[in-house]
Amino acid sequence: MTGLSAEHVVDGRDPRSPVLAPNGRLLCHVLTPLSRTGDHLDTELWLVDPDGALASRRATGDTATESRPRWSADSRTLFFLSDRADRGVPQLHGLTLADGTITALTRWGVGVLDHLPLTDPTRVALLAEDEPTERDARRARDRDDAIVVGEREPRARLRLLDLRTGRVTTPTVFGDRHVVELRQRPDGGPVAVLTWASADNDHGPRTGQLHLFDLGTETVENLGPVEADARSLAWWRGEDGWHLGYLALTPPVLHAGTAVFDLAVESRVLRNRTAGLPMCPTELCQTDAAPLVVFADGLNTTLARLGPTDLTALAQRPGRLDNLTTTPAGGQVAVLTGTRHEPPNVHVGPPAGPLRRITNTRPELDDVAFGTQRPLAYRATDGLDLDGLLVLPVGRTASEGPFPLVTIVHGGPYERYADRCQLFWFPSAQWLAAAGYAVLLPNPRGGQGHGHQFAASVAGRVGQEEWTDILTGIDLLVADGIADPDRLGIAGWSHGGFMSAWAVGQTDRFRAALVGAGVIDWGMLAATGENGQFEAALGGSTGWSGIGPHPHDAVSPISFASHIRTPVLILHGAEDTNVPLGQAVYLHRALRHFDVEHEFVIYPREGHTIRERHHQLDVLRRTRAWFDRWLRPGAT
Repeated sequence: MTGLSAEHVVDGRDPRSPVLAPNGRLLCHVLTPLSRTGDHLDTELWLVDPDGALASRRATGDTATESRPRWSADSRTLFFLSDRADRGVPQLHGLTLADGTITALTRWGVGVLDHLPLTDPTRVALLAEDEPTERDARRARDRDDAIVVGEREPRARLRLLDLRTGRVTTPTVFGDRHVVELRQRPDGGPVAVLTWASADNDHGPRTGQLHLFDLGTETVENLGPVEADARSLAWWRGEDGWHLGYLALTPPVLHAGTAVFDLAVESRVLRNRTAGLPMCPTELCQTDAAPLVVFADGLNTTLARLGPTDLTALAQRPGRLDNLTTTPAGGQVAVLTGTRHEPPNVHVGPPAGPLRRITNTRPELDDVAFGTQRPLAYRATDGLDLDGLLVLPVGRTASEGPFPLVTIVHGGPYERYADRCQLFWFPSAQWLAAAGYAVLLPNPRGGQGHGHQFAASVAGRVGQEEWTDILTGIDLLVADGIADPDRLGIAGWSHGGFMSAWAVGQTDRFRAALVGAGVIDWGMLAATGENGQFEAALGGSTGWSGIGPHPHDAVSPISFASHIRTPVLILHGAEDTNVPLGQAVYLHRALRHFDVEHEFVIYPREGHTIRERHHQLDVLRRTRAWFDRWLRPGAT
């Protein structure tokens, strides 16, 4: 066995976006590098025989960003997006399997965002923004480019491509609404279209509407508004006619568990089909019969079938199932899934299992030594059942403790730790376990996998019960002799970064903390972040809620900066629009004011996720060095 290196983490390639051909004989997936070395992320399309009779092969030989593979209804053509001709401007291409020819099908000036092959083999639906006009070009030349908010904002529009002529037309029936998602009825009928009032993430997801677009007459029927953050459209036929389902947040709060909503198209009756379940739906997958539903179920994942009146569990699998794809009849599925010590690969099989791995994209990890990972189950101080994961130092057992312990809090907060391989560029358990640390990965309330109420309980109360949930897990490991109470660290990215900053303002128990892209002031985030109203639901108020005191001040780490004595490592992307850089600057200035030991690192050109290879390597190495300095002085 070999030791885990930073290069092992960032130089791998992951399969993504698997899609089964309707006849089930081929599967296409995107092979994506985990880090970027140049200006563009070069991806590849691969074709795999699910039965293993034929060797896997690349679909194209280009250096390009290739994405969104979709099959024609007859399985003869693979449609996909590629910027092979003009980097950064993706166009629709078609691969004809019979002769292997690849044809560029669009030359849209600003590129194509998404596409949907229709049952009519001569047409493809496109999503694309408007091409620049002559007036736009003139203004650009003259630098007459003042931005008037609300005017000429980019919108994705539904467009129709005629494959016989290459002509692209744009139906005008949706006005100025931003088109988000398309799904055609399985019998070749109308296309369900999900739109927002604008592409603004703060506003759009709260303004969703559903429409039925008739491809023959190019007319539209409005089905009315949908719940916030709707996505994952799926059709199915019931005794009362056609139904259209989607996933969305459970009303009325903007931070809540997701639910499957079932709209009977003729009667307009809308039902929440997953109300009260102790699981959270993550994907809804259309078949010619009843749709399939993927549920986050604690540390594991459940696959179920949505019937006319009930929900039937088909299988539960450890860890996660992502990017579910199926043949039209639903008899064969493909998903991305892995194990505790194996990153995700494409697996195929019947919905009830067993699933068989058909890709092995990271063989370089086969001989790497990993820390033992095991599930945890415990109760919060108020009796609520909680779960999480413990990862032990590589080559060590629990009886050899106590160890220095780093608690890594997940983001979201509507995310979760599943029982899968914990190896990522951001603070991750196996990376620290390889350096001699035990790592706690808690799933406090507010996260995914335990139903709506569990998730909604933190709205307006971030840092309250979820914080004591985390402390309870730490205390459990200290009591069991696994964690050394004098060598505790805490880390996290995004909401996890918030919890790390919050923790050191509440207690001096931690010897070191890492705040990655963390929320420091909820009022400022509601005002400047791209998801402002969703953040306001978490913080409990906004700056325009009156003269104060504001509820969000009581749950903002900046309010407790004078209490911080723990050394803090702050990491943030310079171009982060989700949690803007100003949040990190605010914490840095406060720590400098109170003379707290800290290090502040800004990554140029990076957003909320760090993409560039050298930056990812820096995050990994700097993370270890920081915790070694304070928790393992003298460690090599």
